[in-house]
Amino acid sequence: MMDPNASRRFPDLDSEKPRGTRNDPVRILIADDHSLLRAGLRSLLENVEGFEVIGEAADGREALHLIESLEPDVALVDVSMPSMTGLDVAACISHSAAVTKVIMVSMHKESAYVQHALSAGAVGYLLKDCGTNELESAIRAVIHGEIYLSPSISGHVVTKLIRGTIGLTQNERRPLTQRQADVLRLIAEGTNTKAIASRLGISIKTVETHRAQIMERLGIHEVAGLVRYAIRVGMISTED
Repeated sequence: MMDPNASRRFPDLDSEKPRGTRNDPVRILIADDHSLLRAGLRSLLENVEGFEVIGEAADGREALHLIESLEPDVALVDVSMPSMTGLDVAACISHSAAVTKVIMVSMHKESAYVQHALSAGAVGYLLKDCGTNELESAIRAVIHGEIYLSPSISGHVVTKLIRGTIGLTQNERRPLTQRQADVLRLIAEGTNTKAIASRLGISIKTVETHRAQIMERLGIHEVAGLVRYAIRVGMISTED
């Protein structure tokens, strides 16, 4: 039986030649809107032989610019950042010629976040409370062409990813865009339209448009149904 606490690593047939020696260090970029977290990650990484932090970004657009200009081997990217989310950054990188491996760093354990991250093009997902050893393991794993998920989330997340479409209607299996998923999650959490607009930096009219599109795409036409859907796919937890 597979150990549910073991990290999940999957081979990547298109992996690059591994790096990580003193003479050929892994070049790392850190992207997070909290300066203390960036400083903490930098401090941890600079003490690991074979790792080199080459830049920091405080928001999504800056992260994308630095990834394109510096071409780091690995980018540690916060899921939630101003101007452009980490998921948007990963999606842009995955559709470009950049070879940077994106590892998402998040406080969220829910399977929906992990699924969105992997779908966007990330090859790793770490929780913000991970230790130095796990951080190093994740970076070395993705450099070797593997996908890395934090051990504390991988067991139940993989199960949900495998079973995620069971019991869903044909409409409900249709994927949402990242922005639609953000809006849906906030709706399901009970956030009103004005607050959603403020949280996401968009207009109230845009929120209403997204909500209408979500309902049309999922074939669900009432808020209670959206909440049930969000719970069913692991986007929110009834334990929160």
